[in-house]
Amino acid sequence: MNLISLALVFLLEQVRPLPQANPVHSLFESYSNDLEKRFNAGERSQGMLAWLLATVPAFVVVALVYFLLDSASVVMALILNVVILYFLMGFRKLSLGFNEILEALRADDLTAARQALSSWRNQPVDELEGAEVAKVAIEEGLLGVHRHIFGVTFWFILLPGPAGAVLYGLSALLSEKWGARGGEEHLEFGAFSRKAFEILDWIPSRLTAMTFAIVGNFEDAIYCWRTQSNSWGDMAQGIILASGAGALGVRLGEALHQDGAVSFRPELGLGDEPGVSHMANAIALVWRSLMVWACLIGLITLVFWFD
Repeated sequence: MNLISLALVFLLEQVRPLPQANPVHSLFESYSNDLEKRFNAGERSQGMLAWLLATVPAFVVVALVYFLLDSASVVMALILNVVILYFLMGFRKLSLGFNEILEALRADDLTAARQALSSWRNQPVDELEGAEVAKVAIEEGLLGVHRHIFGVTFWFILLPGPAGAVLYGLSALLSEKWGARGGEEHLEFGAFSRKAFEILDWIPSRLTAMTFAIVGNFEDAIYCWRTQSNSWGDMAQGIILASGAGALGVRLGEALHQDGAVSFRPELGLGDEPGVSHMANAIALVWRSLMVWACLIGLITLVFWFD
């Protein structure tokens, strides 16, 4: 049923992509804002309690509802899977945003490409040059596919029903919202959400990186993973980006023009500066990766059916 659920979600997204303002995301964001106001006094223990209140009730409720529906009707359980995964994944929204940037760069319209990237990331990018727009788009695309597709899929397959996918998705949002914020009052409060997501993402991030290596330039991907990922601030992101850059034969990271200055970042990957051809190759890399995961899930399903 897992493979059928995922296939139906992808089909549903092709017909009706998620809106830019995900209503479920917005609802949870409002709830997490309320928890932060109530609990954030700059202590790590308060961040842990807030994280538990944000994730555990949703995990338990989804798990109970799934088991009740599954005992009553397999079709109802399937519908629950599809609905929850639809709001968690958003692959079509990712691909539409990426393709809009790609088409603008193909047309040599840097202004339109910047506007599309800014809308996609919800951040101003008016100072980025053409190669930098392509670079950031590839980085965001690789990380977005991992976060919204492969990470969610791993936990959906590992735990019964969609409860694991919900736990991963909510943890990712909290890590981004609480764990990535600066300032002394947020550092300790967000520490538990960072660590919790780091644990949940440890295996999925490495599976994603390995998949990129398998379907791309394996030798360069593994080399970049081993030698460059440690230099990136976030280890999981560094592994995914280094492997993806090596698989594509492109250089990611490095300098960006933003906020009136040049931001220097570690170099990831090997080869040329990113451009339109590398963006097209990134799309092909992602599709090949999806096919690998679909085959693996299909094989796992067959093993359970004939066990």
